[in-house]
Amino acid sequence: MKINIRKATPEDAEGVCAILNPIIREGKQTVLDREYTPEEEAQFITNFSKRGIFLVAETDGKILGFQTMEPYAGYTKAFDHVGIAGTYVLEGCRGLGIGKQLFAKLCEMAPALGYEKIFTYILANNKQSIGYYTNLGFRIIGIAEKQAKIKGRYEDEVLVEYFFAR
Repeated sequence: MKINIRKATPEDAEGVCAILNPIIREGKQTVLDREYTPEEEAQFITNFSKRGIFLVAETDGKILGFQTMEPYAGYTKAFDHVGIAGTYVLEGCRGLGIGKQLFAKLCEMAPALGYEKIFTYILANNKQSIGYYTNLGFRIIGIAEKQAKIKGRYEDEVLVEYFFAR
């Protein structure tokens, strides 16, 4: 299967929602707590941070996964070198290397935008995502206990970081 990795456009919103909304409904892999319409997602893509990276993986016009990275914090320049990332792959396509290809493209683009490090949080019960990130070279740096409250239940988050080649 030939996979094309490219920047997202507002026209990708429906495909992004087809991946994201079932994950949100399941309530086990993300802290996002409401589904998004294609119109909302198109607006999100349109207004995505100028220093952000929003990539999609597609084959034959179908979105199979996406990855975002945006500045960690906009309230100070002290964090300008840090991005916060999220990766989502269509169920049934996980484990096929799509996330790895998205990350390879992100690594090509991020240093030119001033990023030196990626930081992200992963729900502690999301073993597949923890494995994904650690296999890419991310390092677990801690656990934030009771960091999220999902449907009335506290969830811990695993904190991971990755440094681009220095």
